[in-house]
Amino acid sequence: MAGSAPYDDVPSYRPGGGPGYQAPPGPRSVAAGRLWATGAATAVVAALVAVVATMFVRGVLDVPLFAPRGAGVWGDVTTGYLAAWAAAGAVVGTGLLHLLLLTVARPRAFFVWIAGLATVALALLPFTTDLASDARLATAAVFLAVGATITGLLSATAYSVAPDRGDGTW
Repeated sequence: MAGSAPYDDVPSYRPGGGPGYQAPPGPRSVAAGRLWATGAATAVVAALVAVVATMFVRGVLDVPLFAPRGAGVWGDVTTGYLAAWAAAGAVVGTGLLHLLLLTVARPRAFFVWIAGLATVALALLPFTTDLASDARLATAAVFLAVGATITGLLSATAYSVAPDRGDGTW
């Protein structure tokens, strides 16, 4: 075989180093306390977005959303349920983000896709009911506002709770 290197010119195997050797990246370090504190704050904000959006739709746009028209601007207990579900969605989103940060490459991209598609699915849900058109649109808008809030706040914190590993893979 012409052009091949003689046996003694092949560098020896060194499992721990050598010129140009880079150790494979270890697991990503996640500041779990900061992530879950951010998740709790996001839950509060998402619940408030649900309440404010419902008040806007009922009070300003005069659409009977999540309660009969006679229930007033605040609505009834359904508004509280919506706020509680929004907060629960933020907690579930935080758990999903934590799992993705520990397991996949490009966790923020996957989180945005998953949360975004879940938000769109929830926004389409009112259109499968027999609600009036204005109530369908208003319900979809409230769901979109809550989903966008959760997705935006949590995805924005991903870089600060799990910094770049230094090898170009975030």
